[in-house]
Amino acid sequence: MSARLKPSSADDRLNQVFGAPVGDLYTATVLPGASPALSRALELRSFLAMAEEQVARVRDRVHAAMAPDGDTNDLSAEALRWDQQWLQTALEARDGYRTALDQLLRAMPAPGSAPGPRAPRNRPVPPGPVPDRGRPGTHGCRGDPGPPTVKAPA
Repeated sequence: MSARLKPSSADDRLNQVFGAPVGDLYTATVLPGASPALSRALELRSFLAMAEEQVARVRDRVHAAMAPDGDTNDLSAEALRWDQQWLQTALEARDGYRTALDQLLRAMPAPGSAPGPRAPRNRPVPPGPVPDRGRPGTHGCRGDPGPPTVKAPA
């Protein structure tokens, strides 16, 4: 099953932010003029859906191994250690994708709002001499007196 079809814990939030169900959002990303932010959000959502699926798989496997009606002869400490490592890795991935998606969605402007003012561009410095600010410790110096001087050994 494609990650696009797997549910994720972020689906409701994406629906709220972008105003459409996740399936429609995936369709919108292939249309001309698709939002790069939407594409990034859906990429993160796909990774999140896969990580959440892995968490569920390991959880289900551990639950099945520990079931009250299960055969205790089938229990393996090594298999449970591996499952613990897999679970920890999957949980860390899930949390990372969730955090990245939350940060992306928080950075987006509210729906229907106008884009904010653009940051001023750095203007190139015209060629010419660099203004003399003075040497450290002199009248024209702005700031601290500078680093201490060290005399070279004689």
